[in-house]
Amino acid sequence: MARHLACLTFDFDVVSAWIFRGMTTPTAISRGEFGLVGAERILALLNRYDIRATWFIPGHTLDTYPDICRRIHAAGHEIGHHGYLHEPPAMLSPEQEEAVLVRGIDAIRRVTGQNPRGYRSPSWDLSPRTVELLLKHGFQYDSSMMAHDDQPYRARQGDVIGNDGRIQWGTQTRLIEMPISWSLDDFPHFEYRRTDTGVQPGLMRAGDVLDNWVDDFRYMVQNVEWGVLTYTFHPQVVGRGHRMLMLERLIQAIADLRGIFVRLDAAAEEFDRRAASG
Repeated sequence: MARHLACLTFDFDVVSAWIFRGMTTPTAISRGEFGLVGAERILALLNRYDIRATWFIPGHTLDTYPDICRRIHAAGHEIGHHGYLHEPPAMLSPEQEEAVLVRGIDAIRRVTGQNPRGYRSPSWDLSPRTVELLLKHGFQYDSSMMAHDDQPYRARQGDVIGNDGRIQWGTQTRLIEMPISWSLDDFPHFEYRRTDTGVQPGLMRAGDVLDNWVDDFRYMVQNVEWGVLTYTFHPQVVGRGHRMLMLERLIQAIADLRGIFVRLDAAAEEFDRRAASG
């Protein structure tokens, strides 16, 4: 029987990502703070459609805004790991990466009472050590890589990429990869950002992006019996009025295509059961 899953995921960074980038002026911080407004709107929308989602929350957000994070958890949404101060693992030393991982786990446990099952790398930039560390600390899945669009797979560890282009592939692990894509992320489409090295223009028309997102789900429905598509949103981005209307239309379109909304941990478990049964 055909079964097509949609995972709505929300990277609830608030001010953490701006602080990590050294952007701590009042205006930069206020951009992050709008994420609190967006989160309220998203929670109301998800409740209206009885959808459970996955929220990847940095430890800094959990410690700074514990009340709304507790409400996210109480509403039945999954809370996954997203660093502490939105630190990309590839920028950290081995010792720093594990310390950040542990600090984020502790912050999640303070809010939910449990260790997280899922991890998403800030900026989607894993280090060569990340998979090993996630396994060591009991994670079930990662959602940071892009080797497929609608089929989860097992993450590898130990790849060796030579400067001459030669590759020595590592070993497959039990860690489940729930793949993502920049094209299914709201931030690059919508967020305007100016830095010393360039400009990210963003500010695209929401209806055009919506067409792409719906068509990606439609393609999955037309071509595979089972699959899962993961959408990535940021409350400070998608929380704007016209984008909230777009998000609601996306939910309606997926429902019209008989899509089933699930948390990422549930989708990972379903993949695991299917893989075990052959």
